[in-house]
Formats: sequence, structure tokens, C-alpha cells
Amino acid sequence: MTLRRTLMPLALRGLAALAAALALSTALAQPAKPVRILVGFPPGGGTDAIARTLSERLKDALGVPVVVENRPGAGGQIAAQVLKASPPDGSTVFLTHDHTISILPLVVKTPGYQPDHDFVPVAGFATFVNAFAVSGGTPAKNFDEYVQWVRTQGGGKGTVGIPAPASTPEFLVKLVGEKFRLDLVSAAYRGAAPMMADMLGNQIGAGVGSVQDFMENHKAGKLRVVAVLGTKRQAAMPQVPTLDELGLKGFADLPYYGFYAPVGTSQKLLNQFAVALAKVVGEPEVRERLTAMGLTVGFMTPQQLAARENAYTDTWRQIIKASGFVPQ
Repeated sequence: MTLRRTLMPLALRGLAALAAALALSTALAQPAKPVRILVGFPPGGGTDAIARTLSERLKDALGVPVVVENRPGAGGQIAAQVLKASPPDGSTVFLTHDHTISILPLVVKTPGYQPDHDFVPVAGFATFVNAFAVSGGTPAKNFDEYVQWVRTQGGGKGTVGIPAPASTPEFLVKLVGEKFRLDLVSAAYRGAAPMMADMLGNQIGAGVGSVQDFMENHKAGKLRVVAVLGTKRQAAMPQVPTLDELGLKGFADLPYYGFYAPVGTSQKLLNQFAVALAKVVGEPEVRERLTAMGLTVGFMTPQQLAARENAYTDTWRQIIKASGFVPQ
């Protein structure tokens, strides 16, 4: 039985419990201020698009204005620090993925926050995969052709864009290079949007990032996703093989998206937001839009989000340690 099939009944029971908790509360406080959703990456990237899709519906579900506030920089580190400094009054939440919560604390000595100490998980809403893509100017039509192209045209050396330094994509570039005997060097950008701009301008031949960052341009034929991480092909691009199929094993645990709040936020407000989020991601139109971006949509209770976060962190702690990387 898959993890998703196992978690879905638990998620439904968890949602029912949250809804019951709200129904029993006759004096549920609502934030007087608009709710701001912090995003740690620039406008135009995949995470920003997801935040804006959800914010459109959350304002109706919550009954208050919901605004997206981009605080890009350092792979989400700046936004995380803003969340830590925000009052725990329900007016600020952080929409983020695995990099800021699971990876940065493993690769940065002093990130300025401790997820387990400074944040509380509110709810999760999706998993996704990272993808390996080639630019339109690269002649390779699939992953094998890319490997051969690097060997013949680059003498076995190639540069691959990544959306942030010391990120999961950087370690994936290293692992791909080792597996296929290529000398691949990561070129770190300040987010997926500038990396995508260079790929579309054929300034760099390949990139690794979340599948949602590549999806729109892949569908438009402006670049080509040639492999995805994990053990299962993605519904939005079933023709693209997994790296597991291509021989790179050991990546069944998928990255995640979730909301976090400052520690100290009242349980009533956390429940309120979780129930609203569950309602929003359950809407067919929202699910379709998120699925089209490359996400596997599924509501996670705070406990399920925390469990996924811990499992993913443990997996990558071992990978990062084995790579010899020294936290900066």
C-alpha cells in the first residue's frame, strides 16, 4: 500500500477532528488583520504561483483579506526569519517547501531560525518531485541524449542551473554526475525565475528544480523535462521517465509543501486555517490547477506534515553527510 493511500483516511479523520474542534468552539477568534502568506522566492516562480492560487480562495474560506508577500533570498531563509519575528496572532503564515524547513538547517550553520523551535506546522497540501530539464537550445530530446551530448560536446563536463545554493537540486546534480560519470557543476541562482530566464535564453544548457518551476515552459515546448525524481511517473507528464527508471535509486521519499506559523499561535487559529485550507484544496478547480503545475495534491494534518518533514529531513541528512558537504 502506498504512503498516499495510507495517509488519506488518516487525513480525512484528522480533518474531521479539526472541524469538530471548530464546531465546539463558540468563541473562535479571527485575526483582525489581513492574513499574509510569506513566500521565500521571487514572483514568477512555482512557489509564488501556488501561493497566489491558494490565496484567491483562502480569503473567502477565512472571511478576511489574504495577501501574498514575497520575501525572496537565501533559499527562503529571509522569509523564515520574517516568520520567526512575526507576532503569533494568526495574521502571518509561511508557505514553503522542503528546502527551507528540512534542508537549510542541515547546510547552514546559523540559518537564523530553528523549525522545531520557532515554527508550528499548520497543514500540508501537496507533494512534488524535482526534475531535470534541458534548455530549448540543447539538442537532447531525452536524458540519455543529454548524457551523450555532454560527453561528446562538452568533453564530459557540463553546467547545470539550480535555484539555490546547497539545495536538494545541488546534491542531485552531484549524484547524477557520479551515477552517469559526468563532471557536472552546479550554477546557483537566486530562485527558479532567474534560472528559468537563463534556460529560456539558452545561457545554460540544463537545470534541476521542482517540476512546477518547469511545467509551463515544458508544455509550451520552450524547454524539455527529461527526467523526474522518485519511483513514479508524474500524471502531468507521463511520458517523462523517473531517475529511478534510469538507474538512480533511493529517492522514494518526496518533498512537500505546507504552511507554518510562528510558535505561540493559538490552536484555535491554527485549526481555523487548517480547515479553510482543506476546504480550498478539496475544490475541483483548485486541485486541477495545482495538479497541472506538477503537484500531487493531498491535505495533511499538522501531525502528518510534521511526520513527513521529519522523515524527509532524516533521508537528506544522510545524503548530505555522505556527500562530504560541510555546513557553511
